[in-house]
Amino acid sequence: MRVFCSGWRRFLICLPLLFIVPHLFSVKQFQQEPTKRGLPKKSGNKFDHLVLGPAAGQGLSNRLQCEGTKALNKTQFSTNHRVNAVELVSVVTVFSVYNSSPDASRVTVGNTSYSKVERAMAILNVFVNFIQETMPQSDVIILTDPASDLYVNRRGVSVYPIQGEYSREKLMLQRIRSYIAFLEKKLKEHNQKDVHHYIFTDSDIAVVDDLGQIFHDYPDFHLALTFRNNKQQPLNSGCIAVRGTRDGITRATAFLRKVLEAYTSKYMSASRMLGDQLALAWVVASEPSFDVKRYTRSEPFMQDIGSGSVLFLPCAIYNWTPPEGAGQFHGMPLDVKVVHFKGSRKRLMLESWNFYTSTADISDMLCLVLSSGRTKFGNRLENIARVAATLMLKVLP
Repeated sequence: MRVFCSGWRRFLICLPLLFIVPHLFSVKQFQQEPTKRGLPKKSGNKFDHLVLGPAAGQGLSNRLQCEGTKALNKTQFSTNHRVNAVELVSVVTVFSVYNSSPDASRVTVGNTSYSKVERAMAILNVFVNFIQETMPQSDVIILTDPASDLYVNRRGVSVYPIQGEYSREKLMLQRIRSYIAFLEKKLKEHNQKDVHHYIFTDSDIAVVDDLGQIFHDYPDFHLALTFRNNKQQPLNSGCIAVRGTRDGITRATAFLRKVLEAYTSKYMSASRMLGDQLALAWVVASEPSFDVKRYTRSEPFMQDIGSGSVLFLPCAIYNWTPPEGAGQFHGMPLDVKVVHFKGSRKRLMLESWNFYTSTADISDMLCLVLSSGRTKFGNRLENIARVAATLMLKVLP
């Protein structure tokens, strides 16, 4: 069918809509046929279902290829399993529960309705679920406010109270302080015969491969950080690994103290968000020999920062984030190990675990994440499509 737009002005308005509208309606059709893609049908409530779209990275040989929620190729999981029983790995996270008003809005995921507190606890449980699925030899340690009522009755999970200020405004700052206090305590308890590594992460991540492998693959680092090609925020604090030798813990603690000092002296205005990332970047950039151009190459690299050896790992693999990851990293690498569900994407973390429990296939689950990585929950895309169609009708003769 040929469509004519009279006048240059109408032509300029009409041309992009001709490309956008069919794409948006294809997404709507994708949503309306969930059973064909292994997804349960949802109600019409815009908060009750995912809107899926085309998966980024299609056609690239080193990216996950999807047809709906079915993986056409498989992600490459670690084949070298940790067998050294004396080298333990713990995943450590900071978690605090905030009370919300009784009339606060609820969100429905699958067949379950959650309050804000209930959803936070559900996300924490899913965080543990993924670790126990992909790192069964590891335990989980939750650093929290001693005044909180946090109780987690799970095998391989322990709650570790650390005194501090866990308010929303100071949580990122407190997280660094809690890491330091925890490492100082572990240094005092250190046994020269055993090596106990620690991986500090946010609690809104899904570990989809064994992170403990980095201590085997990169035997010379003291501390590991994740990086991305972002001039303002090149480092992400959502995944920090510390080698569990006495030397590793000592040097990692010294590094984090520098980060804390930079945080409190330079970035308190960003204490609620981003302050830790800005402080990390400042400490690293303060090393005279450090070349920031290394952030532009998505390859692991080592650099001495102060007295410690720091391993830099690409976010594309060790801290992949929807929707940012789908665009910035051109899809999902086949060797992805961590999916980080930041901000509004936390809901997707619950959806992903529900999907995984029904399929038992990590690659298919990652297709669900990737397909929803650049869209939102609900009917927003449908509304955009309707508006675009209306505009087309107005500009057509």
